[in-house]
Amino acid sequence: MGICDGRVAIITGAGRGVGRAYAEMLASQGASVVVNDLGSAPNGAALDETPAHETVAAIRAAGGQAIVDTADVSDWTGAREMIERAVSTFGRLDILVNNAGILRDRMLVNMSEEDWDSVIKVHLKGTFAPTHHAANYWRLKSKAGEAVDARIINTTSHSAIFGNIGQANYAAAKGGIAAFTIVVARELKRIGVTVNAIAPRANTRMTEGLREWTDEERIRRSPEWIAALVTWLASPQSAAVSGRVFEAWGYGYGVAEGWQHGPSTEASRDPAEIGPGIAEILQQARANAGIDRDTWLDP
Repeated sequence: MGICDGRVAIITGAGRGVGRAYAEMLASQGASVVVNDLGSAPNGAALDETPAHETVAAIRAAGGQAIVDTADVSDWTGAREMIERAVSTFGRLDILVNNAGILRDRMLVNMSEEDWDSVIKVHLKGTFAPTHHAANYWRLKSKAGEAVDARIINTTSHSAIFGNIGQANYAAAKGGIAAFTIVVARELKRIGVTVNAIAPRANTRMTEGLREWTDEERIRRSPEWIAALVTWLASPQSAAVSGRVFEAWGYGYGVAEGWQHGPSTEASRDPAEIGPGIAEILQQARANAGIDRDTWLDP
């Protein structure tokens, strides 16, 4: 018996890295899995279905159930057909993990329009489109009087939460996903769908070459730590948790606390009078994490 027995999950970008870890752990906990992956390079170039087929083969060899899906998650029709394929194959859909993504890192002054558009499309539209179609599937079930206990798990990033030089496109997309998560969680609560996001830190081909890692760091940056949290969030055990953004890796799980009302000062119609008040509230405010990073985030 697993904590996801009888549930059906779609994981996008599940051919490699953390996505594959999610697929394999969900399957090991009893879920039937749709392994979605175009097989593209980290920058979005080239297509190769081999990784998706390898993930499915590994799941089946371990006694689980899985199928391959190669839809482009940022394509409106493809995203809808992916949802329909899960339902037609396994009879239902309970879990959507939006994980697919690419990188086109550039400093702002060197970033092309295509660098910007491709990253925003894959991450932001590639989260919106599957979520839209899955939500409508669950909405119709709810309208028909069926009980819904579904999960959407999105992927944001520390680049969005704390800022990372050279990733304005990626951070903008991932920041949008964090905000999207909170709004959609409020919208879908009434039909029995929880929506959360994670900011994973793991060693995958996306992080290759960033720096040298110690043996301890490699262990703590293994995707399995994150997969465990995703699997729990996908299970019935997490029914009370929604609208949250979690940081996840082998050093621990944390709740990322986003924009909140902080210190304030009196307003003025004279701009020459504003400076002292702003200086005072900045002294009272918490440090800017993008400049003064918490050491817990650094390893």
